[in-house]
Parts: sequence; C-alpha cells; structure tokens
Amino acid sequence: MSALIIGLTGGIASGKSAATAAFEARGITVADADLAARAAVTPGSDGLAEVVEAFGTEALGADGALDRAAMRRRIFVDAGARARLEAIIHPRVRHALRQACETATSPYAVAAIPLLAEGGRGRYPWVHRVLVIDVPPDVQMARLLARDGIDGALAARMVAAQASRVARLEIADDVLVNDDTLEALDRGVEALDRRYRALAQARPPAAG
Repeated sequence: MSALIIGLTGGIASGKSAATAAFEARGITVADADLAARAAVTPGSDGLAEVVEAFGTEALGADGALDRAAMRRRIFVDAGARARLEAIIHPRVRHALRQACETATSPYAVAAIPLLAEGGRGRYPWVHRVLVIDVPPDVQMARLLARDGIDGALAARMVAAQASRVARLEIADDVLVNDDTLEALDRGVEALDRRYRALAQARPPAAG
C-alpha cells in the first residue's frame, strides 16, 4: 500500500500524459481519471445503466456502448445534463482512483486528475500532495493548435472552459513547468521522484 498519493493535474496540452509516462517509467503506479471514466460506463456496468436511466437509450450507440460524441454534444449545450452525467460518473472515478492508489505497491502513487482544480481539492481528501504540470499560455496555445489541428478561436474556447492557470497554481504543493523539451520534463520528474520517495519513506505506514 502506497504511503503517499500525489494528485497530478494541469491544463489542456500541458504535458500531463508525458509526465505520467515518466513516472510510470520509474516504476510508479499511475491511476488515470480519463481511463477510470471510460471504465465507469462500459457496457453492462451499473454506471452505464444509470446513464441510460437518466438520458434514455439515445445515449447509446448502435453497439450498445455509450455514444460519447452524442453525449458531448448534449452536455455542451445543456448544463443540467452535464451535471447529471457528472453526478453518475465522477463518484465512480474518485472511488476507482483511490482504490488503485491505496493498493499500489510502488513507494508512492500518482492519480492523474485533469479536472482536479475544477472539482476542488476537497473532493480528494486522500490525496496528500498536488503536482501541477504548468505551461505558459503562449506555449499551451501553440501546442494545442499543433496537436489538434484546430483554429485559434476553438483552442481559446477549450482553454477558457477549464480552470484558470491561477486557480490550478493555488492548489499546488509542487509545480513542474513544462515549457522545454521532453528531456527537460523527464529531468523534472526525476527530481520529483527522488523527493516523493523520500517523503513516502518518512511517512508513517498507511493503515489497512
């Protein structure tokens, strides 16, 4: 059982996936909120059954799985629908992340939570430290445009839909600025890995 749990977050195109891959390369368990959200509504799951109960069978595709594109369109224009969907999925995601981290055998564990700032740190009382992967706005925009092949107006709306950079930094215990190469990011993760291993060793053993 990991003695230390790190909540990793950051804005869109900040480099969260590259950072988590670097932690995994060092033998650290990473629980990913995006993967947990998909697992929460797999065919046959209680989560998907609740979605159908709330939104009807039009929430499903021809294959019986959640029609993600249709649901995205629906919640984009209907805040109430978005809240209902989040009420179904988010508690399951938090439970899955906590379970994965608390049963990890690595010295510490990382929970990758893109919307940690939006949901509030208080929803994750079992996270001991928050690591923000930070990126300057101009670098973020350039990466987003290159990654998704979209226009500047859409990219700006995507960034604006998330918590602000200031809001993320306010909840951070640690900040890793990712405005350089992948090699530089890896060096930053290496330094954090050493620090987290030392912190985990100094913590009292987790109960259970």
